[in-house]
Amino acid sequence: MTEPSPCDIMRCDTLVRRLLPQMRAEMVYRLVNERGGISQSEASKRLGISRAAISQYMSRKRGFNREVLPDNLESVIERWVSAVASGEGGTITICDVCRSAEFSGNR
Repeated sequence: MTEPSPCDIMRCDTLVRRLLPQMRAEMVYRLVNERGGISQSEASKRLGISRAAISQYMSRKRGFNREVLPDNLESVIERWVSAVASGEGGTITICDVCRSAEFSGNR
């Protein structure tokens, strides 16, 4: 395995702008559809975003992209879903997204 490249705010910013909306949309969709007992209203409270934003994520009007996310990012999304569903809060960082994308060749 190669060593991660040093943090570069410009690279990370570009990467996050491209991937984070799609990741958030997928996370919200999984949180509401795959985790029993979490309503759209509850998801909006836990994530600190509006109920309308949740509705747009659910209807694929916001953050949807036909690109398939790399497997490394799938695991980050699943960790994010689990953290929000359990009430532990956001344990996913921008660095997690950036590093996972780097290892999957998305830089």
